[in-house]
Amino acid sequence: MVKIRLSRKGVKKKPFYQIIVTDSRNSRDGRFIEKLGYFDPLNLNKKLQFDKNRIEFWLSKGATLSKRVHNLIK
Repeated sequence: MVKIRLSRKGVKKKPFYQIIVTDSRNSRDGRFIEKLGYFDPLNLNKKLQFDKNRIEFWLSKGATLSKRVHNLIK
């Protein structure tokens, strides 16, 4: 099953997340198929950016959103 979820980057106590498409069996920070955007909880100016067309493309192919990503993009 293909999922659209967050992958954690950054350093200790300064998180930075990438919105990625991956197989649900892969680890959180493991292999991925495509990067779709990012979420930066510490930056007030550019907090969230993503490619809406690519998300719609992957959803049409049967991918599912994680709860966190669903709440971020709605």
